[in-house]
Formats: sequence, C-alpha cells, structure tokens
Amino acid sequence: METTQKEQKKLQPFTKWTGGKRQLIPTIKELMPVKYNRYFEPFIGGGALFFELCPENAYINDFNEELINSYKVIKENPLELITLLEEHKNNNSKEYYLDIRAADRDGRLERMSNVERAARILYMLRVNFNGLYRVNSKNQFNVPYGKYKNPKIVNPDLINSISNYLNNNNIHILNGDFEKALEDVGEGDFVYFDPPYIPISATSAFTSYTSEGFTYEDQVRLRDMFKMLNERGAYLMLSNSSSPLVEELYSDFNIHFVEANRMNGAKLSSRGTISEIIVTNYKK
Repeated sequence: METTQKEQKKLQPFTKWTGGKRQLIPTIKELMPVKYNRYFEPFIGGGALFFELCPENAYINDFNEELINSYKVIKENPLELITLLEEHKNNNSKEYYLDIRAADRDGRLERMSNVERAARILYMLRVNFNGLYRVNSKNQFNVPYGKYKNPKIVNPDLINSISNYLNNNNIHILNGDFEKALEDVGEGDFVYFDPPYIPISATSAFTSYTSEGFTYEDQVRLRDMFKMLNERGAYLMLSNSSSPLVEELYSDFNIHFVEANRMNGAKLSSRGTISEIIVTNYKK
C-alpha cells in the first residue's frame, strides 16, 4: 500500500541534525531532475530532502550508528519509542539529561535495547545545546544541556506517519561507508550527497582536515565516486561549502552558489548567512 498524499505532506525530519537542509529544499528541488528511478542518499542525517520527496524506492545510509538505529526503530517499533520518549519528557531536567548522557560512560548504553538507545539519543538532541551531535575521543556524548523552555521531545503523529511511510514503501536503511551504500546505483537513479563540509577557510595545501571523522582524503574518495556514478548514467547532486577546494574537486561539473543560514554552530562565529555550493552532473 502506498503512503497517501496527506500522510506524505506531514513528513519532516524527526530529529534536529547539524547541517540540515530544510531551508534549502526549494532551491534543491528546482535543481533536481524532473524524473528519475530510485533515490539514494548516502549521508542521510536528518533526512530533510528525503522526507520532503517521500520516494517510493530509496536507499538511505549514514555512518552514524545511533542515527540509523533511530530510523530503524521508528520503522519497526514506533509505539514503544513514543512511550519511552514520553518518559523522558516527563522527567526532563538538567540533572536528568546529564544522567541519561552518562549512559555511554558507565556501561548502561551497552545494556540498552535498540529502542532505548533511540529514545536516548532523540531525547538528548531535543534538549541539548543547539541540537548538536558531538562525541569526544572516547565516543562519549559531551554536548551540554540546552536552555529551552518547552522543547518538543515527542511528536507521536510524526513518528507514526514516518513509520507508516517506511513500511509501506521500498526503503532500504543502511549503516556504513558511503561507497558501500552506492554499490547498486544504476542509470537513471538519483543520488543526493550531503557530506560533512570542507571548512570554508581551508587552503589548497591542507590535507589533515577532519569533521566527524571525514578526512580530506574521504572528500577526494567521494569526488571519485561522483565521477564513477556519472559514468554509470546516474543523476547526481552534491552539497558542500563554497571552499575553493570544493570548486577544485568538482571543476568538471556544474557548480551552483546558494546562500544558507547556519543557526546551530557551537560558536556565534560559525552561525549566520554563509555561501554554499550545489554540484550537479546535469544541466537544468
């Protein structure tokens, strides 16, 4: 059974996620191909474009295990997830948050079920500072508590609608490296890449940049994958910063400059209006 249009219109990201694309969706949709076969998004994050489009056949992937676990739990066990989120909502306070956050330090996280893990991370992303996902070198979540008066910790209607959509369509949910998630891409498929961005201030000389473990060498590997999928005949779109390095990496393709607001940077200097690049391998 297909998801109804009414259900699809209600869909939106179920969590805050750094670098979300909701404000750029109109621009992205204008640049997209009119028709395509399957939808691939190897850096799904919060899934703003994915939930806007609600494709019937899609492969979504992310390297972040906690995030992908949340997608799977929403698909497979939405009612228990809602119940646990309600508990977090009723107990929410700074002290409660810090105790939940400490679960990856005292061994509790390893004993949690998949649903408990999903409820934990979705709760923390709703009440912590700027909705950031950040861990230290020991992979321990370390974002401080936020200062929200009435955070939206649980949205039962949205969770149930997303669960219905994921179950009523051919949606493959993957967790791993982007190359693995793109093995099946063929002619006429559409791939949207939204990787960790290259710093705008970077120079062409640097090679050690890391963000969420995504190195400059990974950016080059991604560009090489972009070229390979182009040769397969797929429609390709990629978002990144307006760094000269991005222009250099994708100089063989079509580059579009767009303005975006960044509201969830850890520092004031990282927020505000910035220029971004959208790369396509086709002209629109």
